[in-house]
Amino acid sequence: MIEDSESKWSERTAVVTGGGSGIGRAVAIDLAERGADVLVVGRRADALAATAGHHPGIRPHVADVGRSEDVATIIDAALVERGRLDVLVNNAGLGRPAALGDITSEDAALMWATNVLGPVLLTQAALPHLRADGGSIVNVSSTFGAKPAPGISVYGATKAALEQLTRSWALELAAHGVRVNAVAPGPTESGALTAMGLSPDEIAQLEADERARIPLGRRGRPEDVAPWIRALADPTRWVTGQVVGVDGGYLIA
Repeated sequence: MIEDSESKWSERTAVVTGGGSGIGRAVAIDLAERGADVLVVGRRADALAATAGHHPGIRPHVADVGRSEDVATIIDAALVERGRLDVLVNNAGLGRPAALGDITSEDAALMWATNVLGPVLLTQAALPHLRADGGSIVNVSSTFGAKPAPGISVYGATKAALEQLTRSWALELAAHGVRVNAVAPGPTESGALTAMGLSPDEIAQLEADERARIPLGRRGRPEDVAPWIRALADPTRWVTGQVVGVDGGYLIA
């Protein structure tokens, strides 16, 4: 991976959704440490405040990316410090594991609203500002956007949709100097399994099963993923329309 010490992050503003924990928090800290003004977005005020406590360059903003009425507030908040928006990291995600015969319409709709509609709405709102300075978009997918698995079909479908949006937007926005890429993390220590409602015993068993199937022998850490998002987010790069797997070889196992 190419280092970006030459990047002028001190002039840039980034929005990171799902910034209250896990990958979103790691990305926010990573960018802020390089001088970026970072707005972290999420639904939990306490979690966002904890992220902001890691660096003075991180600002919290409570909003739900799946609600159209919240989207404009995110963009307005992003512009407060530097009057610009250079990077959008669509990281907010939601999973509700269930077999096809058991998943509720409410849970299915909520996953689509958060994982697909949210990035669409927020990216639409951010476009005028990203076009102004040749910004970049990084969508956070999952290994399960390409790897079939029972019990998470709808979640996997939302991530597959996000990857298709990534490729389509890359073509659509290239003429405007806006790059669009995605990362697809494998199983990562991010608190996502607890958020999915799994019990401690279920989580322990699932984590053990995943470790056994990952060629590099361990689950990922948010700090494994964050540098790849930064590299793809850097507007000086000549990469667009790519989905980069950061999964310890899990996809190919």
